[in-house]
Amino acid sequence: MKPLPPPLPFDPLDPVALTQALVRCPSVTPAEGGALALLDSVFSAAGYSVDRPVFSEPGTPDVENLYARIGAEGPVLVIAGHTDVVPPGDFAQWSRDPFSGVVEDGVLHGRGACDMKGGLAAMVSAALRFRRDYPDAPGSIAFLVTGDEEAVAVNGTVKLLEWAKARGERFDHCLLGEPTNPATMSDMIKIGRRGSLTGRLIVHGKQGHVGYPHLADNPIRGMVRLLAALDATPFDSGTAYFDPSNLEVTTLDVGNPATNIVPAQAKAVFNIRFNDIWTPESLAAELDRRLRDAAGNQVRYELEVQPTNAVAFLTEPGPFVAMVADAVETETGKRPALSTTGGTSDARFIKSYCPVVEFGVVGQTMHQIDERVAVSDLLSLERITHRLLESYFVATQQEA
Repeated sequence: MKPLPPPLPFDPLDPVALTQALVRCPSVTPAEGGALALLDSVFSAAGYSVDRPVFSEPGTPDVENLYARIGAEGPVLVIAGHTDVVPPGDFAQWSRDPFSGVVEDGVLHGRGACDMKGGLAAMVSAALRFRRDYPDAPGSIAFLVTGDEEAVAVNGTVKLLEWAKARGERFDHCLLGEPTNPATMSDMIKIGRRGSLTGRLIVHGKQGHVGYPHLADNPIRGMVRLLAALDATPFDSGTAYFDPSNLEVTTLDVGNPATNIVPAQAKAVFNIRFNDIWTPESLAAELDRRLRDAAGNQVRYELEVQPTNAVAFLTEPGPFVAMVADAVETETGKRPALSTTGGTSDARFIKSYCPVVEFGVVGQTMHQIDERVAVSDLLSLERITHRLLESYFVATQQEA
């Protein structure tokens, strides 16, 4: 039998104290930094079963993860998140120690405060309070927590889900605590995410003297032609829940320090954030078609479309999405918008196992110097999550 953990030096039902404790763990990806060990103690003291599997992949660092569950029957609501954070950068640029978790004037400061230790802490506190308030509530609450969201996302959630499935774990719905709100705690629920596809384009020319252009072939002209063709026609006009797919050129380089030499090659990198009209395969085929039509027999080029696990998906609005929105509206007085904006998240992996929505604190300072979160937002998210749990496990069972 696993020994009981020592008493915690703070109240885990207090989302502010739990956020502070997590921020003080220097869990810069992929280091565990003590954050998962802290959550292990919190969950174990509350009667959860806890596992901390470590996953490996050649060429990548080993990553520790955490799975906790209380309850043995369905329905199963899983709450997901990550404890790894991006590097703080130059400590001297911070107005406070990035791992202090200090609270001043109603604001909690530190790396990970909003992305996403604050959101995770508020949801953990809410789950603990719910079990205290409803010890006989049916169903199960589970937590999927990774240490590999901010890095390559190879040894984290994707493998933790596979590991859980192999053990016979099944999930009905998932709430992911990423910082979804732009300005206030009633702004936005994410019900999907765009996909991300990166392409590397090389145009070949012939190096030569600029004074003898007939003896050279400038690849920059061909590159301009191809990039214009890629971006000349919209990929689509968007859908009911998605903006139009969008291509952005992120680098353009010829590696030529001389002013009197025509370069031999031009290179560009672009990224497309695409909606659920496309798959990576169909989008790659469209890119190939556009380039072939533009190049004809005049431009020699190579296109490398990088493999991606960021595929567009949508959780169709339904009872669970409405339940989350109702909880937000009841606690804040305003109904949140349903959105698919922003970058990618681990929801792209979870969606293959159960419907997933994202809701968390205000994310204005994520990944920035002086990252911070309002104490009032942590308290609000704890209340919203507690109300959601009441609706999910108590109200629906009473109606049934």
